[in-house]
Amino acid sequence: MTDRYIVAIDLGTSGPKVAVVSPGGDPVGTARAHVDTIHLPDGGIEQDPDQVWRSVVEATRAALAASAVERGEVAAVICTSQYSSIVPVDHRGRPTANMILWQDHRGATPKLKHLPGVSGRLDNPVSLGQWLRLHGLPPIAGGISMTHMRYLKFGRPEVYERTAHLLEPMDFLTMRLTGRATANQATAFMSLMVDNRTLDADDYSDTLVKQSLIDREKLPELVPMDEVVGNLLPEVADELGLSPDTRVVTGLNDTQAGGIGCGAFTGSHAGVSVGSTCVMITHVDRKHTDVRHAILSMPSPVPGRYFVMAENGMAGAALDRFLTNVVYPTDPFHDTSPQPPDDRFDRLESAAAGAPAGSNNLLFLPWIGGSIAPAANDLVRGGFLNMTATTTRSDMARAVLEGVALNLRWLRGPVEKFAKRSFDRFTFFGGGAQSDLWCQIMADVMGTPVHQLEHGNHTVSIGAALLAFERLGVIGFDEIAAAVRTRQVFEPDPEHSETYDLLAEQLTKAFARNKSVFRALNRR
Repeated sequence: MTDRYIVAIDLGTSGPKVAVVSPGGDPVGTARAHVDTIHLPDGGIEQDPDQVWRSVVEATRAALAASAVERGEVAAVICTSQYSSIVPVDHRGRPTANMILWQDHRGATPKLKHLPGVSGRLDNPVSLGQWLRLHGLPPIAGGISMTHMRYLKFGRPEVYERTAHLLEPMDFLTMRLTGRATANQATAFMSLMVDNRTLDADDYSDTLVKQSLIDREKLPELVPMDEVVGNLLPEVADELGLSPDTRVVTGLNDTQAGGIGCGAFTGSHAGVSVGSTCVMITHVDRKHTDVRHAILSMPSPVPGRYFVMAENGMAGAALDRFLTNVVYPTDPFHDTSPQPPDDRFDRLESAAAGAPAGSNNLLFLPWIGGSIAPAANDLVRGGFLNMTATTTRSDMARAVLEGVALNLRWLRGPVEKFAKRSFDRFTFFGGGAQSDLWCQIMADVMGTPVHQLEHGNHTVSIGAALLAFERLGVIGFDEIAAAVRTRQVFEPDPEHSETYDLLAEQLTKAFARNKSVFRALNRR
């Protein structure tokens, strides 16, 4: 087995990344493909599952071709994905409707109460307390897998009726690969129907299923977190270019996979991922929820561990919106409609490097889609504060990078208190970690060393692949931790500490003092 490989499929919101990974954690071939997001007039945010599958096939074949690995050298496939999304499928795993994405809030309780068949006492204080005690996360907002299931049941009953299974994206892919509709305690987390007070749960909670209003037979089989679900279906093996003897390991969500890939299941550090959103990841030994700061622990695939889920909100998405809507917009200011160039992020880094630390006291508020941890608020929004007559786009570019880092600094204290330890460094991965400038800004803002991971853009895939090797008995968790490799360490510059102390203080004040403004502007 030590000369075999894992194909790790990481399905993100923008599309899949696929990596062919060795037991040492080296991606020997990678590829990615795109998936379109559909924005509907009623506020729905969906994707076509058939396009998702085609993109997975495309990226898998391309990654295998880039790796030069023979089909018989691949030991297993494992799937990880963004989560809190739902794909309704029939008994064969074919979609009965589009995938409802995590940004979709049509199933939020206040909206459901207006639909036929929904009780006005839905999610009363007693049931919310049960969710908090048994699971850890109550359905206090939309954008949760269970709320998507409810939307299908009450908002689209014809779809719900012909649906056999309601699956998270990674479980949808696993079913397409094997023919089995399964989930595990890690992938089923956002269904809110598993009692997480103990690990290795093998069934759903009767109490939580009843409160969910979802029919139990629509839920996938709950399997152990180390389950080998089966072999590739022969026709799927041919489609992917793999052997039908290739095994498929039950999956996990991208936060958990990233936590494994950056070694956040052990040690005294925390992982920081900056992709479309940003998240701080570490580990604890207990189920716990900090309602005030929107931080909780979720079951980890690592035995005896829970991962801390501290989702900070928009990060790379805020940067992308700045580039698309401000730097390269389609509007009458341009003689022709500009297309953002392929090197737009390199250009942004060059521009941001021309501004001083602190961006000449320009402060960017990164909450363009609302805030999550450490202060959840759906109505706050982003923007630039303290623009002057001399503010440049270079100032704005750097301020965006700093604003995301400052928001993470605000999150750090509550996460350290939750984990009951201080972090001596941060392992930085994801798309944002490819920027040396952003790594340095992160170190300066945090006042703590930042380790830029080697292959940081594929940390999630590498973490999933290493877990698959562990499940197959090839390596242990000590070897997984040893496989975490750093490309470069960024030390904080003490000359910038006073500047960032000031900006950090003003960021939290801006949040608190403008809540009423945002509420008035956005409550409709």
